Amino acid sequence: MKKELYVGNLSANVTEDDIRKLFSVSGTVTSIHLIRDNRTKEFKGCGYVRMSAPEEMKDAIETLDGALLLDRIIRVSEATSQPPDKKRAPAGSRRASDQGGTGFQRRKR
Repeated sequence: MKKELYVGNLSANVTEDDIRKLFSVSGTVTSIHLIRDNRTKEFKGCGYVRMSAPEEMKDAIETLDGALLLDRIIRVSEATSQPPDKKRAPAGSRRASDQGGTGFQRRKR
């Protein structure tokens, strides 16, 4: 089992303490990382939780996936890592295709 759990569909009002209390039913929470937009600092509604043992992580997935936290049904799964060669655009940037362009830039005259 991986080292982290992915937790999705979190309420904008959730705190690390809320998550720690919920996940403590499955074991010892060693860390929590809530994801925020790099530019706006707005909470993205997801995060990562680390537990002290793989058995605790497995129990958390089985017990808490689909649980209700602050009026939201959360999703808990094993975190997957991005391939190291996959390059991601910086937060807040947009590809030309997202803007309706072709990816080619015109030269200024």
